[in-house]
Amino acid sequence: MAIKLIAGPCVIESAELLDTVAERLVAINRRLGVEIIFKASFDKANRTSLTSFRGPGIDRGLRMFADVKSKWGLRLLTDIHEAWQAAPAAEVVDVLQIPAFLCRQTDLLLAAAATGRTVNIKKAQFLSGADMRFPYEKAREAGAGEVWLTERGNIYGYNNLVVDFRNIPDMLRIAPTVVMDCTHSVQRPGAAGGKTGGNREFVPAMARAAKAFGANGFFFEVHPAPDAALSDGPNMLPLDELENLIKTLL
Repeated sequence: MAIKLIAGPCVIESAELLDTVAERLVAINRRLGVEIIFKASFDKANRTSLTSFRGPGIDRGLRMFADVKSKWGLRLLTDIHEAWQAAPAAEVVDVLQIPAFLCRQTDLLLAAAATGRTVNIKKAQFLSGADMRFPYEKAREAGAGEVWLTERGNIYGYNNLVVDFRNIPDMLRIAPTVVMDCTHSVQRPGAAGGKTGGNREFVPAMARAAKAFGANGFFFEVHPAPDAALSDGPNMLPLDELENLIKTLL
């Protein structure tokens, strides 16, 4: 089975950013013979601070996603936070993502699955890999096209995460596709004075360690200038580094 690759900016900041990233992903796909699914969020509903940038919202965001698909021909992934968002999002995107903190929300899972789209469920920071059997079964029984599970680390005291890579083989016993979220797993939640910090220098090692444990999907938030990003900058991978990192995973 070919590995799943997901990459894109944390949040939709502008049409220009989407085009910059999409153009690079298309070029990487062509050179390496892979398919990178384009990821971005239309709304970051779980930001640390009320003043943090959230995105353009669902209506404008989905129009911008449709433009990316039309112009660049990429498959799309976005996250949803409420059950009512599933149906309109599924009209545009190919993969609906369930955020980690919401992975036990039955109505959200059922609504995503009912669209027939692929559903990517991120493992909560407070669950084990084995615990993901139950969100997986909810989505499968509700008719999802495919269900992927994603590792993104566990809470480790205050403002920190740790990755137990044993979760990957545990989740592979449940789902055929297990994705490593290589950038969210290096977050320092709430550790940057009202926003999330991170250690992007560990992203390549996270990816290679996950591969050693059997992960067959890899998720990277990327940005041409991470330090200027409006969300998750400290843990995002510079766009220029993505291609060489993917080469090490093929």
